[in-house]
Amino acid sequence: MAISAKDVMELRKQTDCGMMECKKALTEADGNFEKAIEILRERGLATAAKKASRVAAEGMVYAEYCPKCKVGVVIEVNAETDFVAKNDKFVDFVKEATKVVMLQNPADVEALMACKTEAGETVDEALKNLILVIKENIKIRRFVRYEGVCSAYVHGGGTHGILVNFETTNDIDSKDEFTAYGKDIAMQVAAANPSYVDEASVPAEVVAKEKEIMLAQMAGDPKNANKPDAVKQKMIEGKIKKFFKENCLVDQEFVKDGDLSVAQYTAKVAKDLGGEIKIVKFTRFVKGEGLEKRADDFAAEVASMVK
Repeated sequence: MAISAKDVMELRKQTDCGMMECKKALTEADGNFEKAIEILRERGLATAAKKASRVAAEGMVYAEYCPKCKVGVVIEVNAETDFVAKNDKFVDFVKEATKVVMLQNPADVEALMACKTEAGETVDEALKNLILVIKENIKIRRFVRYEGVCSAYVHGGGTHGILVNFETTNDIDSKDEFTAYGKDIAMQVAAANPSYVDEASVPAEVVAKEKEIMLAQMAGDPKNANKPDAVKQKMIEGKIKKFFKENCLVDQEFVKDGDLSVAQYTAKVAKDLGGEIKIVKFTRFVKGEGLEKRADDFAAEVASMVK
């Protein structure tokens, strides 16, 4: 019998299995939903749905740049335990998903799930097959894709992933010295955690809020409360400069040489290479940031299983 797209979607909704698997099961079951669900369960595919409710805050962050196509990607894929990040199949899936983002440019995670991998299956199907093998909930959480000259850096085996985007001239990005410079900047982002590229990138409302907080602090400080407004404004200007130096990438002290700012280091490298370098934007992913961690005692869980 003919299987409608509506039926396939309904079965997918009930089981969280891939579209093709749902269609095959419905076809084999002659359209009988209960039989199709049973078929999926027998094949172990429906078990993926059960795992979808479990907390996934481990896994890994990965970043990669393709100099030939000038596209960079940073991605976070989460799992339930940190053991998974060391699993070759999991790592291969993360790298394959990164490649799909790089080549197919999906708009978001939902669009990525519908993209085809080199093997011909969708990312969604590949993910569900991986869940069956690893037996943990796994989710692609987020990704960022930049076009143009980039530097990608992965720290701590996947705890941090950094992607920095540059504008350059005179093809200096093809030189080994620029590659080393790009890694330095990515490592700076990883270590110093800037919030903005430069002062111009800081929203006016953020600066206004900082000034408001500074004024409130002065009002509560007996040493500064009665100072003239002109003096207070001068003090605030100094504090705002310090804020920029701490929070803007190009104003930060270069982690490898405290005598230079990142802007000065960039200018030096650009001059040495005979071109210009501008840091355009960056993304810094930290594995599991903002996610609720598993609260259970894993050691106790294993001990109970042994008993």
